[in-house]
Amino acid sequence: MPVVLGLEGSANKVGAGLVRDGQVLSNPRATYVTAPGQGPGMGAPLATVAAVARTLAQLWGRPLLGVNHCVGHIEMGRLVCGARDPLVLYVSGGNTQVIAFSRRRYRILGETLDVAVGNCLDRFARGLQISNDPSPGYNIEQLAKKGTKLLELPYVVKGLDVSFSGLLSHIEAVAPQLLASGEATVEDLCFSLQETVFAMLVEVTERAAAQCRSPEVLLVGGVGCNERLQEMLGTMCSARGIRLCATDERFCVDNGAMIAQAGWEMLRSGQVTDIARSGVTQRYRTDEVEVTWRD
Repeated sequence: MPVVLGLEGSANKVGAGLVRDGQVLSNPRATYVTAPGQGPGMGAPLATVAAVARTLAQLWGRPLLGVNHCVGHIEMGRLVCGARDPLVLYVSGGNTQVIAFSRRRYRILGETLDVAVGNCLDRFARGLQISNDPSPGYNIEQLAKKGTKLLELPYVVKGLDVSFSGLLSHIEAVAPQLLASGEATVEDLCFSLQETVFAMLVEVTERAAAQCRSPEVLLVGGVGCNERLQEMLGTMCSARGIRLCATDERFCVDNGAMIAQAGWEMLRSGQVTDIARSGVTQRYRTDEVEVTWRD
């Protein structure tokens, strides 16, 4: 079987992974960390890595495989966890989606109506000057462990969709006053934010799992590393007799191996990208991909 090289260039990460026949051979990754208060995202890595991939394909005479970012997360999760046909909760800086496979597509059952959960956490961290090293979400998670006061925050769930913009605007508005008056600490704010947004995610995931009668829930995306989110989903899954499939930061956070694994699946089913038609499409939705490698 061929070895597939996967190149990942997300907002602030560059990764290169090697996969062969379901085995991850290598998966190094580098992250650019900004100072507190600055945005972590950059557009250049996306275009740069795409150019590198096109160059290597032509230099080496190898097929080019254009991979959808979300599909890469899903296929990596399916591989690592051995999940056959799971309901997927995809949570990251740019996306929040509840996904199920049907008729050769990953169907989006529910999603955020505005900002993604990871973006919500990042923007909250930016406002409070929480460090970006190693990531805003990780530091919020550690601070939340020390929080003791649960503040009431806006909670918006509409069927299988969620909305975070109102919650974010509210907590950004009240945080200075709460901190100045001593009514809440930074730890309390992080704790309250996490508990609220994760409860929303668990609710829509449980509703989708009941509708789909899914035996497994697969948690993917950078926010999927959060141990509290995994704990809350695990409680829900245990109550329903569902297996929770989750991984650690090696495969949750954007990485080259996930691109390689999705590319390997595409290659074995005959999907190859014409170099003349390749490029970066930021709004390439999950359900636009024809999943030819699954029955």
